[in-house]
Amino acid sequence: MLPAAMTWFWQKILMALKATIFKVDLALADMDRNLYENYALTLARHPSENDQRMMVRLLAFMRYADPSLTFGKGLSTDEEPDLWLKDLTGIIDLWIVVGQPDERWLRKASGRARRVVLFSYGGRVAEMWWEQNRATLEKLPNLTVFRLPPESTQALAALANRAMHLQCMIQDGEMLITGEGESVRIEPALIFGSSG
Repeated sequence: MLPAAMTWFWQKILMALKATIFKVDLALADMDRNLYENYALTLARHPSENDQRMMVRLLAFMRYADPSLTFGKGLSTDEEPDLWLKDLTGIIDLWIVVGQPDERWLRKASGRARRVVLFSYGGRVAEMWWEQNRATLEKLPNLTVFRLPPESTQALAALANRAMHLQCMIQDGEMLITGEGESVRIEPALIFGSSG
């Protein structure tokens, strides 16, 4: 364990690091929802975030695309999700988080939002996390949990660059994401809740 002075030093260093900005031109064809749109997105990758996590956030946007769906502050705050959708009155309709968050945090999100969606990734780590938290999380009626295959999220991370031009086609829950001559096919596995 680091002495308090060293911990403070590293916290200040990490806070001083700036987020890396990624621009995304996204052409989306979601045949499941009859949604065909183009989006010009700006993603800020936190210094402690890797390409895989950032691209899973982008995948979550693709899956639930809406003109009002916005990226939250993510790793820089515990008070906001990775993405959220609010109605005109400020009520949170959709709260999306990626990774393996603390189950208490998901319970809190479940109380604040109409729907909570988790995109879990990371292979065996994600499986163990679900088994440890399953009993508690299955009590949340508005929670949906998807698991993403590790080989798919790694391939998705390989598409990351500072200026991305991506196409995404969604049909029968399967996602085909194409960019820079490469294609990644992902079918998020629904492990809890409803896919809607």
